Amino acid sequence: MRLLPDWLKRGYLALISPVAEWLVRRGVRPNTITTVGTLCSVAGGIIYGTGHIRTGGWFLGLTALFDVLDGMVARRTNQSSPFGAFYDSTLDRVADGFVLGGLAVFFSTRPGWVGTAMVVVCILGLIGTFVTSYTRARAAALGVDAHVGLLQRPERVVLLSAPQAFFGLALGGLVLIAIIVLLTVIAWITAAQRIAAVHAAVRRDESGPPTVRALSEAGSALRRSAPAKRVIAKGE
Repeated sequence: MRLLPDWLKRGYLALISPVAEWLVRRGVRPNTITTVGTLCSVAGGIIYGTGHIRTGGWFLGLTALFDVLDGMVARRTNQSSPFGAFYDSTLDRVADGFVLGGLAVFFSTRPGWVGTAMVVVCILGLIGTFVTSYTRARAAALGVDAHVGLLQRPERVVLLSAPQAFFGLALGGLVLIAIIVLLTVIAWITAAQRIAAVHAAVRRDESGPPTVRALSEAGSALRRSAPAKRVIAKGE
């Protein structure tokens, strides 16, 4: 089960495909796109921190295309590389940190217990998103595909931008609070789903016949040694 249907993702990719072609024709490198996209996320987090929630939501929503364009350009120019995948994943964590960190700063300026409680929720949400990404990366190192769960990166980007762009601080900030609480809860559910998936996969390998285990270990070794590829639609 996913929060964003596949048809919506495919439609978005088709929509920004001409932009990717334009970048390819001008020789823009994927890592440059990744860097620009991260700087935009950092700027969006700062906008959130200053209290301009609706402006920050629109800014992050409009610049979210960089999060997909780097992979599209890498694929179309055959520039996928292990370092590119590593660089992309690392800067994604920087982007998540600044956006949720900016929201935490915003709530720290709010009076009363609600502001304090939401700072804690933002921190828990940030930890949850990091754990979600780490579980998939660590599972891949074990040769297990943990691309499961409700909250992939596209869903996370949407939740951190679209509702804020349209609603801002509507209903006294209750809409923003609800979105952040929802993101935090789903992030931890996704992490638990991935842990459970890895546990089940490992138990199947351990309980299988020796030949099956040997083949599984060989496949895991091959996957670990294969070069990482930057993908079109990231889902960490």
